[in-house]
Formats: sequence, C-alpha cells, structure tokens
Amino acid sequence: MAWSKIKQNLESFLSPTLVGKVEYCATGYRYLPDKSGRCYITVDKMEVLNMSEGNAMLPWYKTEQEIKNNTDIQLPVNKEDLAMVRKDVGDLVPDERLEVITRERKKSVYAKDLMAAQTALCKSDFYSAATLFLSDSIENNLESKDMLLNIFALIDRRMGKKKILSIEEKMKLKHPIVQYFYDLRRTQYN
Repeated sequence: MAWSKIKQNLESFLSPTLVGKVEYCATGYRYLPDKSGRCYITVDKMEVLNMSEGNAMLPWYKTEQEIKNNTDIQLPVNKEDLAMVRKDVGDLVPDERLEVITRERKKSVYAKDLMAAQTALCKSDFYSAATLFLSDSIENNLESKDMLLNIFALIDRRMGKKKILSIEEKMKLKHPIVQYFYDLRRTQYN
C-alpha cells in the first residue's frame, strides 16, 4: 500500500480532538539507495517519535541499567507478584525485603521489554505496524508489545473515555513514548 493511502487511513481513525494536532510524516530518498528514509509522528508540529534515530523528546534507553536506575519508573507490586517471589525464595525473607526483590525482578522484565520495543525502529517497521493496526482490533493493538501498535490504538477515535481511563495501570508498564500518547489522550478527559 502506498504511503499516502496508509497515512489517509491512519488519520481517518484519529480521535477528533487530535485531528490537526497529531500528524504522521514520511520522507523517502528515491535516488539514494543507501538512505531508506524515515517516518515520524508530530504533536503540535513538534517531532515526538522518529523512526530512524533515537533522538525523540522522550527518553530512549541504551542499557537495562539506565531503566533500572531511573527513579521516575515506579512499578506497582501486587499480592500475586509477592506470592510468586515468596514461592521462589522461601518464607525466611522478611516482607520488606520480599517487596524489594519483587520490584527488582519486575524492573528487569520491564527493562528487557522496553529494550526490545525500541530496537531497530525504521520506516519499514512503521509501514508494517500501520498495516497491522488497520487490520486488527483495538484490544489486540493495546495488548501488543509493539509500541507503535499501542500508540495507534491510544489515539484512535474508537477508544472512548471509559476505556482510556480504565487502562491507566497498564500504561505505567509501557515505554515512555506510549505513556506520552496515553497522557495526551487522557488529558482531554480531565
């Protein structure tokens, strides 16, 4: 499918409050075979997600340790998580330490997921994610580990207020760029 058709289809699904605010852009270099071009998403004419480089306005992580040491990342720990870790370490560990161990394990998993989500984003990934988004349900796109599918689903007009407000806890576990688009959408309901 041609870029103009993909763009038209994506923009037809934008939430009415984001029309004109969020834009999908692509550049190509026809006469430079070693340049594949790039795709990017702008919000209020400011580039927030660039598919060819890691210089978006939100953090892009280079190592797991950056993620684990980032104090802005707060992962919720519930009773089921604690029970699974207690099963692994036994009953001799105090509750305070058990919570620390659980949080560190969750941060490791979260870090691996974030690193996998942001690796090798390029123009062809954008095209394939856009095509997949247009042919799949909103729920599947939200549950996907692909951050592009998450973004497309969050700014979709079919996502209502009730659904947006009910997924707040899930969004805390997503990449910062997905959280940015979630906040962009959630602010229209506050």
